[in-house]
Amino acid sequence: MISRLAPSLCVLAAIATFFGIAREMSSTIAKEPELSDVTGSANKAALKYPISRTGDVTDNYHGRVVADPYRWLEDVESDETSAWVTAQNECTQAYLGKLPERDRMRQTLETLWNYPRTSRPVLRGNAYFFTHNDGLQNQAVLYVAPAGTPASQLLDHASVLIDPNTLSDDGTMSLASWVPSDDGRKLAYSIADGGSDWRTWYVIDVESMTKLPDVVRWSKFSGATWTPDGTAFYYSRYAEPSDGEELTGTNEKQMLYKHTVGTVQAEDELVFAKPEHPKWGFGSSVTEDGRYLLINNWKGTEPKTQYFIRDLSVPDGPIRGLIQGFDADFTFIGSIDSVLYFLTDESAPQQRVIGMDVEAHLASVIPDVGEVDQLSRADWMDVVETSEDVIEDVSLLGKTFFISYLHDALSQVKQFDVSGKFLGEIVLPGAGSVSGFGGLRTATETFYTFTNYVTPPTIYRIALNGIETDRSGQRWLRPDVAFDVDSYITEQTFATSPDGTRVPVLITRHRDAQQNADNRTLLYAYGGFNISLTPSYSPAIASWLDAGGIYAVANLRGGGEYGSQWHEAGMKLGKQNVFDDFIAAAEHLIDLKWTCNSKLGIRGGSNGGLLVGAVMTQRPDLFGACLPAVGVMDMLRYQKFTIGWAWVDEFGSSDDPSQIDNLLSYSPLHNIEVGTCYPATLVTTADRDDRVVPGHSFKFAAALQAAQSQAAASCNKPTLIRIETRAGHGAGTPTSKRIEEYADLWAFLLSNLN
Repeated sequence: MISRLAPSLCVLAAIATFFGIAREMSSTIAKEPELSDVTGSANKAALKYPISRTGDVTDNYHGRVVADPYRWLEDVESDETSAWVTAQNECTQAYLGKLPERDRMRQTLETLWNYPRTSRPVLRGNAYFFTHNDGLQNQAVLYVAPAGTPASQLLDHASVLIDPNTLSDDGTMSLASWVPSDDGRKLAYSIADGGSDWRTWYVIDVESMTKLPDVVRWSKFSGATWTPDGTAFYYSRYAEPSDGEELTGTNEKQMLYKHTVGTVQAEDELVFAKPEHPKWGFGSSVTEDGRYLLINNWKGTEPKTQYFIRDLSVPDGPIRGLIQGFDADFTFIGSIDSVLYFLTDESAPQQRVIGMDVEAHLASVIPDVGEVDQLSRADWMDVVETSEDVIEDVSLLGKTFFISYLHDALSQVKQFDVSGKFLGEIVLPGAGSVSGFGGLRTATETFYTFTNYVTPPTIYRIALNGIETDRSGQRWLRPDVAFDVDSYITEQTFATSPDGTRVPVLITRHRDAQQNADNRTLLYAYGGFNISLTPSYSPAIASWLDAGGIYAVANLRGGGEYGSQWHEAGMKLGKQNVFDDFIAAAEHLIDLKWTCNSKLGIRGGSNGGLLVGAVMTQRPDLFGACLPAVGVMDMLRYQKFTIGWAWVDEFGSSDDPSQIDNLLSYSPLHNIEVGTCYPATLVTTADRDDRVVPGHSFKFAAALQAAQSQAAASCNKPTLIRIETRAGHGAGTPTSKRIEEYADLWAFLLSNLN
């Protein structure tokens, strides 16, 4: 499966770390936050927010003078900011603690979350590797079991390899990733501390069930790629950051290393680096026969990549260019002998599969300095052509491609042989999302997972030696959940954006819900970084539905649902298209009479947090409540922190005179207007988020509170910020913290969507 061989766009778009700011309250805060009694609707609450002082800070952006009065909140580790965080959390928790729906939602969430969850097994050697959470464990546990064990007996025959719940009392140490060697005898795994994107790698000898002394530090945005003999693995890392900059310092000059099991990290081999290109990053994969090392080269988050190659059969062989130019996206799928297969959007916005025979290229004379060293594109072979539906994922098993397509954001899976001949379609259990079809080319079975908003992830097994008669596979494992899935349905409809663009909207609701404009409805979207939103089950969504809500998801431009052109239409100067699409989806739900303005809530995280911040400042009249999470709120300074520079390809930069007006036109922080009555808002972030640093949310919340406090007396809508501690951008968050957060979010919505 290609996703295990190259860094995902989510990884390239992300970056995070922790800010431990549990300090005593500073005298800067004049007094304890005050809160009036809250009875009945939260809209009756008269809030007195903590003081957020303003500073006299301005910047000149190409002749435009812009004030930044809350610049001091960017210093997330200062005593003053720490005191502000403490005061804001006390204010928010005092408000939330008086909501009658909060305890009930927490109980519902605990009930719905408390079901056994097992991941798809990964077959390596004679073993299945999989994770399992018995229900309310903070972190899933990694197990190993004999290959071929039936699902009903899996845990009975399994042994625990790693239990991250034992690593910390609060569950904030998480198992970030794990990769078994091809023979299943060793396993590399990485640990994340408190939500940070920094990873520390360790190794387990699976046969003896012992942890080896290997420790590999300062790895970030990297997987691990084993050599086929299991003696070493490749990984990417950065230089050790200076003291105090672990969570905020810029991440540049990534390097590819090779670690030999049984040695110390100081002896690791530097395989590839380009310090003259500090913004380049590297991923790696090794062909299953061990012949070739492929180096995936990325810069920023725009999906345009290069590839380098080394013939490992040649001792100390040179690393040569294979695909150069950063003019399209390429993802390595797999190989048969000297033919390498890639998924690419080169000359194919919906993507296609190509093949390259690299033997002659590697035997040719290395070009002189100044010439481009790459395989001639005239020698590429078309294998599977592009179609109207975008290709999302490809696996090569035996001599068969399993290709996952998206048709209006819903999955389809088709099979082709290596010549490109269509073999048939996998019959899926319904409309939803699929993932999986992984494994080595020699595997005799593969697994995939099917899910949608009302179907918990269900694992299916396909016997590869019987593929002609077993196209849909057999259901292998479906969890039992305390949710009446048959009482809910998902329907797809289409909104029309102002320029005529058709925008898919998936609406999940109770079968008996009435189109009477009286339903509390939550609209979610993302709209960026070529990321596709497809249906998936979540106990949090189930609890919202159980409370009588409607859940809607809009597939906006900027995502990957319709290929590279759909993505590019929501980038840089086209970013307003994303906001227009979302507003059109909201108005569409109202026009259909599923809801009304005062009962429509919106939510989005990260780039989706930016989305919520932008649309609530552009159309505050349209929404009843807003939940912007870990959002990019200051579009003029985002590139100055951690991996923010990598998002310039997506957003543009205030350093570019041609982009500044566009950024200012929608930057959430800079479009808050004093005196405007904004919807009820609960901003969420985390103190150790080093991907979208929490200063974004801090500044936005401070400015929003100042504006709301000067609105008309009739505007009594709360503007709060919830700051999680010992957490990052979201990955690895303990179950207990997730339940607490969603109980707060849903209680806030239920109280304010009236």
